[in-house]
Amino acid sequence: MQGITAIAARMAQLRELVEPAPTPTVASGSASGSTTTATAFADTLARAVATYQVPGAAPATTVDTSPSSVRRINGDMLPNGLAAHQNGRVPDAALTPVGDTGHRLWQPAAQQLTRLIDDARAQGVTIGITDSYRTYDTQVDLVRRKGLYSQGGLAATPGTSDHGWGLAVDLRLDDRAQAWMRANADRYGFAEDTPREPWHWAYQT
Repeated sequence: MQGITAIAARMAQLRELVEPAPTPTVASGSASGSTTTATAFADTLARAVATYQVPGAAPATTVDTSPSSVRRINGDMLPNGLAAHQNGRVPDAALTPVGDTGHRLWQPAAQQLTRLIDDARAQGVTIGITDSYRTYDTQVDLVRRKGLYSQGGLAATPGTSDHGWGLAVDLRLDDRAQAWMRANADRYGFAEDTPREPWHWAYQT
């Protein structure tokens, strides 16, 4: 009952806020008075709506829309820069080449992987890429050829792969390169996150 009473009281306050003032007297044939009143009424209503808060509700919070913030889409935690797209259907404009490898990833992931490869090369370590962003159709074809991971194969269910977001790569690594990745990849945001696939590394947003 207290909640209902509070709402009723607040609605009464709102009615007072939006009660239109008497229309000013204007010269015959002029519509400026009614227009002014309507504008004032609209402004008052907008202010009332903007400041109204349901009693007991938490204060409104600012939504973080920066590229580094993430949202959960179909079970995946995704950066806002990807959340507007679909797995396997990320537009070309959102993808960036990884150095001169001929492979592409979501822009921040591509930039970090390019740095990683260059830094490894400077230390005498060669890191190659065998696969990167996969379209939805490519994911379907991979299931046909290699089977579902959940059934002992090597392919994720189409539409769920990190590759379909441009966040994962399959790397060509010798023993030295694998050891280098395990010691250093996290500094660039990459992690080895798929059992049975030591070549699979995903960018952690």
